[in-house]
Amino acid sequence: MRLFLNTLLLLAITNIYSQSSIKGSVMDAHTNEGLAFVNIYITDLEKGTTTNENGMFQIDNIPSGKHTMQVSIIGYETQSINIFIPNSNDFTIRLMPSAIEMEGVIISTPFHKLQSENVMKVEQESVKNLKASGAVNLADGISNIAGVESVTTGLSIGKPVIRGLSSNRVLVYAQGVRLENQQFGAEHGLGISDNGIESIEVIKGPASLLYGSDALGGVLYLNPERFAPTNTSAGDFGGTYFSNTKGYNTNAGFKSSEDHFKFLFRGSLTEHSDYKTNDYRVTNTRFREQDFKAGIGYQDQGFKTEFRYNVNHSKLGIPEDIGEQSILRTPLLPFQEITNHVFSSKSTVYLNNSRLDINLGYIYNDRKEFEEHHHDEEEEEEHEEDEDEDEVLEAALHMKLKTANYDVKYHLPTLGKFETIVGMQGMNQVNTNYGEETLIPDATTNDFGILGVSHVHFDKTDLQLGVRYDNRHINIQSGAIQKSFNSFNGAAGIKTNIAKNIITRINLSTGFRAPNLAELTSDGTHEGTNRYEIGNPDLKNEQNFQSDINFEFKNEHVEFFVNGFYNKVNNYIFLSPDGTVIEGDPVFVYLQDDARLYGGEVGLHIHPHPLDWLHIESSFETVTGKQKNDAYLPLIPANSISNIIRVEFEKTWLKQGYAFLKLKSTFTQNNVGVFETDTAGYSLLSAGLGGTFSLFKNEATITLSGTNLTNVTYINHLSRLKPDGIFNMGRNINIGITYQ
Repeated sequence: MRLFLNTLLLLAITNIYSQSSIKGSVMDAHTNEGLAFVNIYITDLEKGTTTNENGMFQIDNIPSGKHTMQVSIIGYETQSINIFIPNSNDFTIRLMPSAIEMEGVIISTPFHKLQSENVMKVEQESVKNLKASGAVNLADGISNIAGVESVTTGLSIGKPVIRGLSSNRVLVYAQGVRLENQQFGAEHGLGISDNGIESIEVIKGPASLLYGSDALGGVLYLNPERFAPTNTSAGDFGGTYFSNTKGYNTNAGFKSSEDHFKFLFRGSLTEHSDYKTNDYRVTNTRFREQDFKAGIGYQDQGFKTEFRYNVNHSKLGIPEDIGEQSILRTPLLPFQEITNHVFSSKSTVYLNNSRLDINLGYIYNDRKEFEEHHHDEEEEEEHEEDEDEDEVLEAALHMKLKTANYDVKYHLPTLGKFETIVGMQGMNQVNTNYGEETLIPDATTNDFGILGVSHVHFDKTDLQLGVRYDNRHINIQSGAIQKSFNSFNGAAGIKTNIAKNIITRINLSTGFRAPNLAELTSDGTHEGTNRYEIGNPDLKNEQNFQSDINFEFKNEHVEFFVNGFYNKVNNYIFLSPDGTVIEGDPVFVYLQDDARLYGGEVGLHIHPHPLDWLHIESSFETVTGKQKNDAYLPLIPANSISNIIRVEFEKTWLKQGYAFLKLKSTFTQNNVGVFETDTAGYSLLSAGLGGTFSLFKNEATITLSGTNLTNVTYINHLSRLKPDGIFNMGRNINIGITYQ
């Protein structure tokens, strides 16, 4: 690996070309009038500017080679333009008016294209829009994305579910590196704040070709906040109040960029008391989260690099039953105290029509769990007073997970119609226990993978092909167990314009997941589930094959899409009782069987002429999961349908104004796993409005939204509080303001 990397760096040093500037104008395609404030952004450089009042722009210090320039503004179709430095220097760009929302460049796929140009169907949504819809936090917000839900424990703990698959079957990326935070655990949330995150992308289906093990079910990719445009500075602060939890989310940030250096930072504080249903407050769903993000970047002479750091500290109550009714914010026992440190560096060396990307990451996850201790009666009498305080200070469960990973990709020079990337990825992970309880043993995990992927361009058709090999080696200290898992995976996709406004995508892909430490080594009572779990060291890789088809029709006023998938998972790992009892708890063992999941999403978006300010949206999503014996898989989301009416408006005193009304109906889920019960259907009504106005010569944005406005008492099928009959959150009104 070191020889390979050094060779590529040597090539970089000897092939760097001089830098150039690009300039141009952007105008309306119908009127030929210059457009002001158009966003010009070179995606691989993460560098951009905006047009002046005459529609003119200029960007300096562009390294030689091929780049992609994105041109976007509300009310016009987004354009993606390939530029070749030093050959391309002057541009005249004409944008077509459109009521369709601006497209964003997809970062989670290898070639960084607009979604309309992408061979894979990837969902993308801005965090700003998710917050405006009433989302309390990141786990709550992602459930607004088609095909995505969350397994939740109260309000503070949530983990993504993509088309019925979750936990170690879904990989989360933040700051360009894989986020590792003991995600195998049912009560282990994301451990990351939505403050300082710009957008979310979701790959729905096997992404092992791009990301290796644990991406069998898909990827949740969190794009961090962008740096400021060159030679500009910006600061903002704001907050949101939540009526249901008497909670708040405050944050402040600043960023500045010069020709070569750029930096940013953002800090936030969030606190919530127990959430309220129509009948009661759910005891110990309270939590507190502190988050700080910072980044610094440098670019010069065919080289750019950036370093980002995020520390997130949270104290999360773990709800057990309905008890104390209060609006206090300090968690009761049991509670988690989690600190996540994420260090990442992202560097690119630009060569002659090619480039080398080097991403490095280090994640330090410190997880503590505090709970009521049980002692002998005699011991309690002797030390009752002394131990009252110690119980709170000493963690029953304390694990540290340290993960270092690397991702090196070389973009070969374009050869005719072929764009090709080769690369290697790896991870070293060490889990260590410090508490009196051991959930999983001390162990070291090492991953290594190599891949190659090509994008082939034709006039109306694009192909994407790729192959990959992976090895995972696990060294478990207790019992001196060593396990190795290997897998070859591939993907093939085609996108074609079968008519002027119709796009069809077909993707075939495989993925794999090596068993996690809990599945291999568990031997003890799993708190909160009342079962004794026994691992299986003979488990094999989960291996899947998924076929996806996507059909899209889009013109100036109507959008329609259909997504369908069929996912076959061999050696699916699941828990099953063996009929015995240990320490009063039933024994569950890990077994494997083949499984299949199928379903999809359908959506319609109408913005009728001449009422371009009016948007009518409707979408339906469904997924079914079964084992080989036709028994249903657990934790499969219920079918649902969403209907939204949204208006957008501009006034002299109010910019980017909007209002919406949303009704989401979730159907009865009676296709349940062996240990689950049926869940009744329900409908939730939401509404909101907002906009931007001038305040003291700067911009202020205000949002007002309400969720579950009719205060329905309901239980989501993916709520871990469901077995106790505890309802999800009732009516909540959010009001937020941000000042630039």
